Amino acid sequence: MTGCSTLLLASAFVLPLLITSAAAVNVTVPLSPPSNAQKLSSTLVSFSIEQDRWPDWTGTDSRNEFTHAALTTLASLTGTPPKIRVGANSEDHTTWSPTVTIEQDAFPPPNSITPFPEASTITVGDAYYQLSRFLPFGTHMVWGVNFGLDNATNAGNMARSIVQAFKSAAVLAAGVVLDRIEIGNEADLYSNNGLRAKNYSVNDYVPDWINIASAAVSAAGISGSSGPVSVQGAAFANQGFTPRQIFNLGILDSAPGKAISVISQHHYSAAFCNGGDFPLVSFMNKATIRSNLSIFTADIAATHAQGMPYILGETNSIACHGAPGVSNTAGITLWAIDYTLQAATLGISEAFFHEGIGYKYNWIQPIALNRSIVDGSPIDPPTPPHVQPAFYAGLVINTLVGTTGAAQIVELAVGNANVTGYAAFEAGALRRAVFVNLGAWLGSSVGARPSVHVDLAFGGETAGRASARRLVIQHADDTANLTWAGQSFETADVTPAGEVVTEDVVLSEGLDLRSTEAVLITF
Repeated sequence: MTGCSTLLLASAFVLPLLITSAAAVNVTVPLSPPSNAQKLSSTLVSFSIEQDRWPDWTGTDSRNEFTHAALTTLASLTGTPPKIRVGANSEDHTTWSPTVTIEQDAFPPPNSITPFPEASTITVGDAYYQLSRFLPFGTHMVWGVNFGLDNATNAGNMARSIVQAFKSAAVLAAGVVLDRIEIGNEADLYSNNGLRAKNYSVNDYVPDWINIASAAVSAAGISGSSGPVSVQGAAFANQGFTPRQIFNLGILDSAPGKAISVISQHHYSAAFCNGGDFPLVSFMNKATIRSNLSIFTADIAATHAQGMPYILGETNSIACHGAPGVSNTAGITLWAIDYTLQAATLGISEAFFHEGIGYKYNWIQPIALNRSIVDGSPIDPPTPPHVQPAFYAGLVINTLVGTTGAAQIVELAVGNANVTGYAAFEAGALRRAVFVNLGAWLGSSVGARPSVHVDLAFGGETAGRASARRLVIQHADDTANLTWAGQSFETADVTPAGEVVTEDVVLSEGLDLRSTEAVLITF
């Protein structure tokens, strides 16, 4: 078979893939990309960061070494750092001041549902945006501007300060690039959160946005959608307002609308704002993941028809910082793999996973935490910076994406309600595939752990051999102790512990995939 060979890794243990008794499923893997294959962006896995505690992520006098190491680890797999968007809810609570150096915040008290609340007011100065210099070299950024305040002067001041920061010698030397500004976060929720009148509609939004965005675009010196800096449009929560609506209302014909180069929408699959009980198994569900994303297909098509990329500019498992026992577990890692790759097959070029300080759904906890992310109870001594289980999703996804920047993806038809599969192609040939078993094996599960045997077919070609790496999870509701290809990344500096372990796959014999597990094959 073309492209199938045994992959040898330096300093790696190569183990045979043991075939055991299991339910079987037949999967056909094409040798070349089908016509519906989508481009795999090197920055498919990107991050959105809550604006209020941005300095904690970057460091102030020197870089936050943990943040830098975690992002660099992901970048090493694709050759490109994840993109970073700074904004979200606190985007619309930020004002710029000439008398503030970096940042001044006011926070509400924590509670058991929200142990790390967002700031109610944020005042920033020019040095705040210049902290972008502490990100990995080559990072591209999107910065949020306050639209909620409905103050054109403040929006202009913020936009001007952002653009000036990226012209500073320090940020230029760091190789960190500003791609876009985003004017307003989830304006479709303004009628509920007090930022606009109760009857605020999309018909009100478009002229309102044009007014404030005109000031921001002018102050930033943005001349159009093809300039070095442009505008990120929409940033709506789910389907409250839609890109199709604002296109029809003529937003792209306005002066600031002509600077829109990317359309963003946000998506969470549930909300924990007032607490609640969310079963982990409801997220480890193949059909639900697809139905949650398919609601965007019309917006994706309308955006592409305008010649623009479509992204999930803010996303994660459960809104309002995640839910305990779900967002911080190993099972959500498998959800994130399938969710992100499914999004890519729909034409969503990037998924920006939202992060804060102490949020339950964080992939990366960049500073020490002195209270529990689950219930706000004190922690003494504080928990040091660490990656959470979902970080492993980035390792798997970025390995599938690869380093060429030219990979394509297609979903594989897998006739099993729990198992999903995707294939990646480069230069017109099959290179990698990943299979995810979303069946939930919990700490309370009893008996033998279920397994599915995947039989692979390649259109009549002789199969040969390949190499596999496995994401091993003990239980879906564990909050630590995962391994990827035999290595743990739950270390003080994200340096992997342990030797790389690969498995030799005889493709004609297929492979086994236990419940709550993923495997990536390199052909």
